[in-house]
Amino acid sequence: MKCIDIHILQTVPPSNLNRDDTGSPKTAIYGGVQRARVSSQAWKRATRKAFDGRIKPADLGVRTKRVVELVSEEILRQSPGVGAEGAVELAKKVLVAAGITLSAPKPKKKGEAPGLDESGYLLFLARHQVERLAELAIGAAEETTIDKKQAKAAADSSQSVDVALFGRMVADAADLNVDAAAQVAHALSVHAVRNEFDYFTAVDDRKENEEETGAGMIGTVEFNSSTLYRYATVNIDGLRVNLGDDAATIRAAQEFVRAFVTSMPTGKQNTFANRTLPDAVVVQVRDSQPINLVGAFEEPVEVPAGGSRLREAADRLVAHAQSVDHAYGTAPTRSMTVLASPTVGTLAALGESIALDDMIAAVGEAVADALVASAVRA
Repeated sequence: MKCIDIHILQTVPPSNLNRDDTGSPKTAIYGGVQRARVSSQAWKRATRKAFDGRIKPADLGVRTKRVVELVSEEILRQSPGVGAEGAVELAKKVLVAAGITLSAPKPKKKGEAPGLDESGYLLFLARHQVERLAELAIGAAEETTIDKKQAKAAADSSQSVDVALFGRMVADAADLNVDAAAQVAHALSVHAVRNEFDYFTAVDDRKENEEETGAGMIGTVEFNSSTLYRYATVNIDGLRVNLGDDAATIRAAQEFVRAFVTSMPTGKQNTFANRTLPDAVVVQVRDSQPINLVGAFEEPVEVPAGGSRLREAADRLVAHAQSVDHAYGTAPTRSMTVLASPTVGTLAALGESIALDDMIAAVGEAVADALVASAVRA
């Protein structure tokens, strides 16, 4: 299996990137101590949103429960004459034929009429699939039913880049499932973390000149700061299967690497302005299996006197990567680094240090080589 592994060290100042149901920054126990954690779902969404402006909208998907609304809008765009009500009925008919269960959402207020039918889960549809479903519905407008095989084919053809990378699960139509070509780990701090609280007050501007003292509002915000280890991997062969085209596979892999490296979840960003870029990126191409190197930090990194936690983390990552490859014979076929600070200079031992744009170009070359090799084996 050919894959691309992405390893990142990234320092983040006081922040609350990804919070739980109580508003606290997410954490996890690893190596027996509490670590800062950012869920894979949070960083996958940030990565997917980073595609906007770099990948044509037509090559991206839409994730929504409001699939009737989505398809009916496309039906109206293609055939305005059917009218709004007719478009809704056609959309429901073609979606049910594709195997998608629909139901009316609960009204938000008592006595309020329910909205358009929705799926019971978020459904990820490529824009090309929405167009094909609309075309099929319009073509069958005079029929009492729509052919189920054609409807399923329309909903499962021409996967978008994001569906191909992140996959799709359709609970009531398993044949529409798409296996994700990308896997993203929960980001973990390389050191122990204890969440802190920011006690804040807000002043009422209209009372500022009055004798009455006190704040107009008092509150607390929980936060932490950390050096994160982030990891993701892309199955090149799986991505090719999902997209069905070499050029699209190369572009998707390149855009995923760029987006994953440069994106960040948006939790509480207006409060903390915590947007940073990685201090170090290591990209490795493997033909064995993906390898998450989080084991380098099973023992939490301690800051030596007068030293740097980031430097220690970089040294640990180099040592662990080399030990794993030596023990299991899993040396990557290609390895490269982007190093934004001399503090992480030891990571150059894992691969040539280059600029991000050069790395993206090299990823494209590596994917092209992998696809050629797969074609020869086939």
